[in-house]
Amino acid sequence: MENSRPRIILSTAISIDGKIATKTNDSKLSSKEDIKRLHKLRSKVDAILVGKNTVSCDDPILTVRYAKGKNPIRIILDSQGTISKKSKILQSCDKIPTIIAVSKKIPQKNLEKLQKFPIEIIITGKDYVNLKLLLKKLSKKKIKTILVEGGGTVNWEFVKHKLFDEMIVTLSPFLVGGEDAISYVGGSGFSKISNSPNLRLKSVKRLKNHLVLHYEKL
Repeated sequence: MENSRPRIILSTAISIDGKIATKTNDSKLSSKEDIKRLHKLRSKVDAILVGKNTVSCDDPILTVRYAKGKNPIRIILDSQGTISKKSKILQSCDKIPTIIAVSKKIPQKNLEKLQKFPIEIIITGKDYVNLKLLLKKLSKKKIKTILVEGGGTVNWEFVKHKLFDEMIVTLSPFLVGGEDAISYVGGSGFSKISNSPNLRLKSVKRLKNHLVLHYEKL
């Protein structure tokens, strides 16, 4: 792990064919047992990070509900500050610490909208949020572990720049198919297998029909 950034854990549930959501954004791939496992993991990290697409599609609250423990800080990547005022994230930010990371290109009206809420706004990157700089700033705030819960575009940014340390993938017994379904890792992808980060399988856990695969980046 680089000293200048927190430890990053990528976490998701995928179908057998590697999708995290259908073309209509149905992402109900986890079992009850897997949801409990995820919430236990959430209670042990300092922060959860997702992208704006996850917020707009799923409207998550990103709290610990099916396990005991504290709620982690919520971090949203939203270059243009387009998050809805009615989102569960902003509606609950007076109770749960929330950081919105935006770029320097954020429209003034969107910045003013965010400033009305009790959140922390971090501006980094010219057109898009600069992940490396953001992680440095988060490290200075004593955030040591971040659980990245997607979506596909955000996952790609962490994978492309090799800015992660662990990967926990729940393999769910479903087949989604379709070119418009959302893949676990989106973006432009690697042109060669050799460009991929090297991973070591740390553990395999069976939860009835689901498999939880835990990898470490070498």
